[in-house]
Amino acid sequence: DNLIGKGGHAQVYRGRLPDGQLVAVKKIVKKGEDRIGDFLSELGIIAHVDHPNAGKLIGFSTDSGLFLVLQFSPHGSLADALHGCEEILGWKLRYKVAVGIAEGLLYLHSDCQKRIIHRDITASNVLLSHDHEAQISDFGLAKWLPDNWTHLVVSPIEGTFGYMAPEYFMHGVVHEKTDVFAFGVLLLELITGRRAVDSSRRSLVMWAKPFLEKNDASEIMDPRLGGCYDASEMERVVSTASACIRHLPHVRPDMERVVRLLRGENEVHEAKHSSSGGGGRALMLDAYDPDDYSSTSYLRDLNRHMELAMD
Repeated sequence: DNLIGKGGHAQVYRGRLPDGQLVAVKKIVKKGEDRIGDFLSELGIIAHVDHPNAGKLIGFSTDSGLFLVLQFSPHGSLADALHGCEEILGWKLRYKVAVGIAEGLLYLHSDCQKRIIHRDITASNVLLSHDHEAQISDFGLAKWLPDNWTHLVVSPIEGTFGYMAPEYFMHGVVHEKTDVFAFGVLLLELITGRRAVDSSRRSLVMWAKPFLEKNDASEIMDPRLGGCYDASEMERVVSTASACIRHLPHVRPDMERVVRLLRGENEVHEAKHSSSGGGGRALMLDAYDPDDYSSTSYLRDLNRHMELAMD
């Protein structure tokens, strides 16, 4: 069976080109009038992407269906490596993956020909190359963000539970900080070894925040690591994750600062300092109510939407 992954809108198969090269073939199975438009949008976005930490488009086809032919990732997804394998993903590789995803997002937000907001940064949408280089994949929900725009407001709200930033989840607001929040959740997954939402539908962010606020990172570290990690790297990743998952978007760091923090090019304590400004474009919306961003209301709405989705 060559099926290697599937979601609500697509199935992914392992394939082989005539020259022997292994590829991943994404077959669009989404129904509806906007099916072709969504395919062309994803094709247009990924065709502009050229970075070691982002999926590479090899080709496409519209014969007998809608297909994207993509670079094959032999180690599967980060979700597989973290949650689906008996072999434990060691800290050295986790840290490498964290920095790689951050550099890929920085490219999408700042260095690509057009600004791209991915909108669905998850462990399942990060693939691992032959040398465990992280590659951001699945641009099915990605959006262009014009240079002179601070944000988009989209409907319907699509994405993955547990990774959605509060302003996106509650108001449909999309901007760079939407991806920053999701990246912070990914960092928590790498630190803790837990899923973004567990089998009891408990949010990783809500579980981890009390420990982060007490600066008690030892309580959230993945016990499977057995204490085998670089303490300085772990401190930088924990501090960066804490800054990225702040409820208000304008106090999250941008990806340029995130990369510097992870690499140790700033002092660790600057994660908190930087969050007071965050860098990049200011985002001010009259509709924002700080009460909307309380942990209680965020968790309540998250649970309500999950219940509706699972009914």
